[in-house]
Amino acid sequence: MILLGVILLIIGLLVGMGLLTTIGGVLIVVGAVLWILGATGRKVGGRKHYF
Repeated sequence: MILLGVILLIIGLLVGMGLLTTIGGVLIVVGAVLWILGATGRKVGGRKHYF
């Protein structure tokens, strides 16, 4: 999810599309939050590990 967010963010900045930049930023933040919660051992969505 983080990788997809970075790709969309870069494409959005290069092409100049604000929508892609926004979606990319949101995906990066959500992916980082899920990654941190999974790394601390908390269950995310009923699963111990988020893949």
